[in-house]
Formats: sequence, C-alpha cells, structure tokens
Amino acid sequence: MGRYTGPVCRLCRREGVKLFLKSLRCDSPKCAIERRGDQQPGMHIVKRRKISDYGARLREKQKVKRYYGVFERQFRRYMDLAGRSKGNTGSTLMSLLERRLDNIVHRLGFAGSRRAARQLVGHGHICVNGRKVDIPSYLIKAGDSISVKSRPKSVRYVRESLEGFQGRVPEFLSLDKADVPEGKVLRLPGIDDVSIPVQPALIIELLSK
Repeated sequence: MGRYTGPVCRLCRREGVKLFLKSLRCDSPKCAIERRGDQQPGMHIVKRRKISDYGARLREKQKVKRYYGVFERQFRRYMDLAGRSKGNTGSTLMSLLERRLDNIVHRLGFAGSRRAARQLVGHGHICVNGRKVDIPSYLIKAGDSISVKSRPKSVRYVRESLEGFQGRVPEFLSLDKADVPEGKVLRLPGIDDVSIPVQPALIIELLSK
C-alpha cells in the first residue's frame, strides 16, 4: 500500500488551510499555517497568483485527498461509486470518505490523526461489531459498533489518545468511555458532518470531464 512519507505540514501550506495531519502540533503555535501564513512551500517565496477555474477545482480535489489520506486511484473509485449511487454525487462522495474506518476511529478520538488511526486499524487494534477489522478503508454502516480490542496494549494507547482529545465527537457518532472504549454509528454522515470546508461541486466538475 502506497503512503506519503514527506513532511505533512508542507501539504497544509500548499493547500493554504489546516488539514490536521498532526495531532497536537496543528492546534499549537508551531503550526506551519500559523507561523508562515499563506506562504507556499519551496525555497523561493512566490506570491499567490490569481488561480484559474481549473486550478480551483484541482486544489479542492487535492485538499480532500490529502485530508483523508487517499491516493488518486482510490479517490477515483469513490467517485465512481458516488456516481452510481442515488442522490447528490458530491454529498455521496464526501459521505463515503467520512465512512472510512480510519476516519471514524480518528473522529471518535481513538487516534490523534488519521495517519495514526490508519496504523491503529492496520495493526489490528480495532473491532467492528465485535470482529477485528484491519482494513483502514473499510466502510462503516449505520448501527455499527466500533470498539478497541480488549487487550491492555490496545486499550492503553486509545485511553492516552482520548485524554489528549481536544475535538468533539460529531453528531452522527456516540462515544462510551468505558473500560473498553466504544463508539456507535448513529446514522450515515452527510455533507454537514465534514469537518473541513469543502465544495464537492468543484470536484465533480473536474472529474466529470
């Protein structure tokens, strides 16, 4: 499985918005966006030029891909699945991305970032409906239960993450901080549940050509 191994703060600076790719650093004065403003990455300081219509659509797509940690081929599959589904294609696309297991684990506070959540899932620390699932792209459904594997190492890691969790659990999820932390999917997420400003229509226009 491919993964980005470069400096993640560079991605936030390129998109000009916080993508929350690091857990504590993004909410501290050390955040690259806070320190450097809209300065693009690179050794030469270049003022932002007026972006074209194509550029605006491309940047929107790249922002969403980097926010959820997916690559082009996987993103295209989500797009194809959203196009075959009923309802608004843009809203369905964002709902599919929000339903990824690594995203749900992160939004429950089990991991400080989506990258950490992918690692948590991949190492077998997470169960869905009582069964171990080690596929980060697994799509959850309404009514699913996401829990930590009942072993000391898994529970200890998640409890440490929950103690430092500064966000809030979204409305489509519920969290029970019991001896073994567990989350519940109350309903499927919608466009209003996305925690980053996004215009799905621009992405659809780009990929529909």
